[in-house]
Amino acid sequence: MPVVAVPEAVLFDRLGRRYKFDELCFQFGLELDEVTSERELVAREKGEDRAANCSSDKLYKVEVPANRYDILCSEGLTRALKVFNGDGCEGSDSVDRQTFGSYFLRLVDLQTQCVRPFVVAAILRNVTLTVARMDSLIDLQEKLHQNICRKRSLVAIGAHDLDTLKPPFVYDAKPPREIEFIPLNKTQAYTAEDLMQLYSTDPHLKPYLPIIQDKPCYPVISDSNGIVLSMPPIINGEHSRVSVHTRNLFIEATGVDLHKTSVVLDTLVTMFSEYCDIPYSAEPVEVIQHDGSRHIFPRLEYRDEVVSVDYVNRLLGTQFSASEVVALLNRMGLITTSAIENGRSKSDIELGRKSSSPTIPSSSGLLSVRVPPTRYDILHACDIVEDVAIAHGYDNIPEQLPQTYCIARSQPINRLSDMLRAEIAQAGFTEALSFSLCSRDDISSKLRRDLGELAVVHISNPKTSDFQVSLESVLYTISRSLFSRCDSAAVVLVIKPMF
Repeated sequence: MPVVAVPEAVLFDRLGRRYKFDELCFQFGLELDEVTSERELVAREKGEDRAANCSSDKLYKVEVPANRYDILCSEGLTRALKVFNGDGCEGSDSVDRQTFGSYFLRLVDLQTQCVRPFVVAAILRNVTLTVARMDSLIDLQEKLHQNICRKRSLVAIGAHDLDTLKPPFVYDAKPPREIEFIPLNKTQAYTAEDLMQLYSTDPHLKPYLPIIQDKPCYPVISDSNGIVLSMPPIINGEHSRVSVHTRNLFIEATGVDLHKTSVVLDTLVTMFSEYCDIPYSAEPVEVIQHDGSRHIFPRLEYRDEVVSVDYVNRLLGTQFSASEVVALLNRMGLITTSAIENGRSKSDIELGRKSSSPTIPSSSGLLSVRVPPTRYDILHACDIVEDVAIAHGYDNIPEQLPQTYCIARSQPINRLSDMLRAEIAQAGFTEALSFSLCSRDDISSKLRRDLGELAVVHISNPKTSDFQVSLESVLYTISRSLFSRCDSAAVVLVIKPMF
C-alpha cells in the first residue's frame, strides 16, 4: 500500500496539537509504518556518506489504503484526521468554481483519440507555494501516477505556471519529428524522437516510453503561441516549470479513461486549492472536443448515497440508533441526514437514486449520505458501513459467534493426495515442489530444445529472469532437483506431483 511521509513539524502544526500519533492512526484505520528521518533513509539506501547533508528532522511514514486518494498527501491526511477528531476543517470537502476569465482547451485532431483521447484541466488562482508545498504536490502526483494512473498508462498529470503561457490551449497529436521543445531540467530543445532516445537510459522515465513509443503520433499540449506545455505521459516543458514564485497554477491531466482522469484532477484541486488567496476555490477550464461538444472541468460533483440503520447494524453486529450513525459518519467527513429530508423512498434508496415522492415514515431508519468529491473510494453502501466501523473503532465492536454452524473438512482430492504423498515418501522418493514459472533457458538451451517449438506462455514483463515462461514439462523440475543433489553419492528418487 502507499506510504505517505510527513515531517513531524508539518504534521502537528496542521493538526493544531500533538498526539500519540500511532494511536491516532490506529483509531482512523491507518498504520504508522515507522518514525524516521531523511538522513536515516538515505543512509540506509545509499550509505552514510550520501546522508551527511540530509535533514535529521523526524518523518512520520503512514501506510494508507490504496483507494483513499484523498489522504495520499499531508494536506489530505491531516485534514481527514482533524475532522475525525472533531476539530473541523471548514470548506475542506468543497471547492467553489470561480470564473476569472475565459480559458479553454481545444482538441483539434482526431489522432488524439488513438493515443490518449481525454484531457481535463483546472486553474488555481493566486496560490502561495513554498518548497514544502511543492514537494507535497510533486509527491502526490507521483503517488497518483503509481496508483490510480497505473504508472501513467491510464492517466498522466502535468502542473504548469500559467503566467508563462498564453491561453487558449491546444491538445493535439503530431508525428514525433514535428514535436520540438525544451524538456524539464534541460537547456536545449529536442524533438520527440530525440527525447525517446535520450530517456531510454533514464531510470525514472524509461518505463513510461513504451506507452506511446510505437504510436504514429505523440500527444502534445501547447498554448496559443505554440509553446509546448507537455508531451504526456513522458515529460513536461521547461518553459512552464512550477516554482515557489508561481502564483497561478494550471493543472492538466490526459488519459485513456475519462472517469479516472477526472478523479485525478478533482483530487489535486481539492488538496491544493487551500493555498489559494480564496481558500478552496478553483477556476474551471472548458474543454472543446474536436466535434464541437463542450465540457467543464473540474467536475467536483457531490453524490448522494443512502444507507439504512438496520443494514449498518446487521453488518457490524451493533445496535446503533440513527443519531449515533449520523454522528459517526460526520466524523469521517460524510455529512449525513435523515433520508426523509432529501425526499427519498425505500425503493429509491436501494437503487441509489433521487425520489420524486418524498413519503418516508420517520421510523424507516434510512439515512442520506452526501459523498464529497474527495471520497471516490465510496462505491457502495458497504463502504459507508466501513466508515461507521472505523469511526466507532473496530476494538469497540462486540465479538459474537457466527450464527451459522459450519464444520470444516478437507476436500476428497486433497485427502487422496496427502495419502499418496505419504506412501510415496515411505517408498524412498523425494517430493519436488517447484514454481510453475521458470526462465527461458531452463526449458530450452539447458535441455537442448528449441524455444520456438515449445508451446509455453511467455510473461510480457517479468520481474526476474527466473520467471519468464510457464513450465512446459515436469522434466525440467526433475532435472533441477537432481542437479541440486548431484553432490550426494546416494541414489536419489524424485517424484513430481501433478496435483
